Amino acid sequence: MLKIAYVFAALIAVLLIGAAATFLWLRVPDVPREPILAKYSGADDHFLDLPGEIRLHYRDQGKPDAPALILLHGYGDSYATWEGWAERLAGRYRVLSLDLPGHGLSDAPADFTLDAARCAELVAAFADALHLERFAVAGNSMGGGVAWRVALARQQRVSALILAAAAGWPPQGERAKPSLAFRILQHPFGREVLMRIDNRPLIAQGLRSQVHDASLITDAVIDRWAEYQLLPGHRRILMSAVLPSLQQASAERLAAIRVPTLILHGADDPLIPASDSQRFHAAIAASELIIYPDVGHLPQREIPERSAGDVADFLARHAI
Repeated sequence: MLKIAYVFAALIAVLLIGAAATFLWLRVPDVPREPILAKYSGADDHFLDLPGEIRLHYRDQGKPDAPALILLHGYGDSYATWEGWAERLAGRYRVLSLDLPGHGLSDAPADFTLDAARCAELVAAFADALHLERFAVAGNSMGGGVAWRVALARQQRVSALILAAAAGWPPQGERAKPSLAFRILQHPFGREVLMRIDNRPLIAQGLRSQVHDASLITDAVIDRWAEYQLLPGHRRILMSAVLPSLQQASAERLAAIRVPTLILHGADDPLIPASDSQRFHAAIAASELIIYPDVGHLPQREIPERSAGDVADFLARHAI
């Protein structure tokens, strides 16, 4: 028995040493903003200062006097996820691809708490600051959870709502096993680790597991995600995410949404099941639902031409 105990203790020691070595190998500090801004920003990129030392980055494409469409990305993502949509919709709409705090090129204090309700307030403040009397709002995943909150709060000004694999519903029944990053995120110690390391390996595993065709997630896509997360304060904000705030939808609450609503979802989404979008469709009276076969969690990236075409058709039919 004593020999077994020694062997067991030795194995634990080896595992701990290995874990510590891996942590030290992956640990990296925040990086300066200027090189990342120079690498990724251009003439269409702008910044808006809001109270609380928040500086939101957004990409403004299309005609300034065209109907406005605000696009909101998912957790860990950025405005870049919408590049395929912007390319196809900017001819008719003013496309505003926004970075939420802790994401992309936006800047916020490291103690900012990533909460869906707070993010919805910021989007409303963004629309106010740009003097948008009417605007459509679209969101993917976490961004969808923010978008429907904006539609509820600003019904007189929101012309249309578009939900792409949107977050909102409490888990119902058995769900697919989440990516390793999301499993680590559920534990306080895991968050402490993630806010100190280069998360590139987890980003690669997570993104490629979320799409039907993993080849779409190129090294350039992963590098961009990883570089944005290394900006000052970003990882700390990402680790502050209040996950329950993304699970507060109810049929009673969503029934108050009266604006035209388009709901998109990939049939192969392993993160948020397509049945959640069916629940949105049932709860929102003025809604349409499209389920895409052979598509995962990111229809705007996986099938940009088809999904943007469906959005353009939907907005045109509703004279937006």
